Amino acid sequence: MLTGIHLLLSYKCDSECDHCFVYSGPEAKGTFTLKQIKEVFAELTKIETIEWIYFEGGEPFLFYPLMYEGIRIASGMGFKTGIVTNAYWATSEEDAELWLKPLYHLGVSDISISDDAFHYEGKEIAPAKHALKAARKLGMPCGSICIDKPVVEEGIDKDYAKGKPVVGGGTMFRGRAAEKLTEGLPRRPWEEFTECPYEDLRNPERVHLDQYGNIHLCQGLSMGNMWDTPLSKIVKDYNADSHPICKPLVNGGPALLVKEYDVQHEDKYVDACHICYLARLALLDRFPQYLAPRSVYGL
Repeated sequence: MLTGIHLLLSYKCDSECDHCFVYSGPEAKGTFTLKQIKEVFAELTKIETIEWIYFEGGEPFLFYPLMYEGIRIASGMGFKTGIVTNAYWATSEEDAELWLKPLYHLGVSDISISDDAFHYEGKEIAPAKHALKAARKLGMPCGSICIDKPVVEEGIDKDYAKGKPVVGGGTMFRGRAAEKLTEGLPRRPWEEFTECPYEDLRNPERVHLDQYGNIHLCQGLSMGNMWDTPLSKIVKDYNADSHPICKPLVNGGPALLVKEYDVQHEDKYVDACHICYLARLALLDRFPQYLAPRSVYGL
């Protein structure tokens, strides 16, 4: 039962973090137009289960007027709204309050702020700290997103071989992380990755929607394109067992995806995302409709 839509206003971001799922960065192109956002909202009224609309990126505050207007319209339609941001704009608590106050008055229900070394390593006071203080001062529901850099402690290799995680929480090895952060980490045999531990691909509760119309079940794994087929129809007709990528994933995880399409692979991987992402990367040209956009794969 789909209850949430997360709008990726753009892949553009002021940062270029090593762990980024969608390969965001300053050079990314394109953004939603207000007309497109209104088209999305019109479709959401046909999906009676939708409760939440989140505004994300990239970095949505780079497109503040568009984000503001989108939240205003969504709130007026009765949807709960949220934002995910890295708070680059919070140069002081006073300035952060200036940015947040108009959004507070719109009734934003949640703001999630990235606050970790990926975003602010080396800074004495991270902008996220200013943003969180300002949000709490306003009475705005907020929380921090903290993802640690993966590291290996002495003796962890034996534990990891038994299925215990790498030290350092939250990193999923897809997108830029699959290229930037896997070196030196312990790995497990590819045959062990028989399920997706993060996404319910059979019954998704939320999807991400980008400016190109791609409806992401997971970053770079598309349910369909709403600029080709109405969003409400895609959601209504979606069946994981009819989807060429989701079918093997729900029935046997990334290991089955590799087997199903005879993907060349390594013997071991860091986690399920790692093998799944690299398998999908190898299948891009075969399934361009379902593995999109290419920019999420660094291309």
